[in-house]
Amino acid sequence: MVGFKNRYMVMEVSVDPNKDISKDDPIILSQHNVSKAIKDSILLNFGECGLASSLGSLQVKYVNPITKVCIIRASRDEHQKVLAAITMVRSVGNCPVVFNLLDLSGPVNLQL
Repeated sequence: MVGFKNRYMVMEVSVDPNKDISKDDPIILSQHNVSKAIKDSILLNFGECGLASSLGSLQVKYVNPITKVCIIRASRDEHQKVLAAITMVRSVGNCPVVFNLLDLSGPVNLQL
């Protein structure tokens, strides 16, 4: 029996300081909004094949709208693609945002 090997990414969502935003329109973070923004980014940057390969394990597990922290699960094979797509997300809903990676679970081999 083989278990699924996943990576969990802890992300912080902050308002993009380079964009103009009215103070009356706060960021509305929900699992649905964050998930839709990530899936749209994967589709835009990696196409339908990239989205289809990522959808099997991609899930927004936790979103805290107060602290602006979310946890995203992706398979071990697809986590680099998902992380690349997350860094290219520029808005959640109508609010310009920037994602910041706080932690990534599992052994990480970053090759720069």
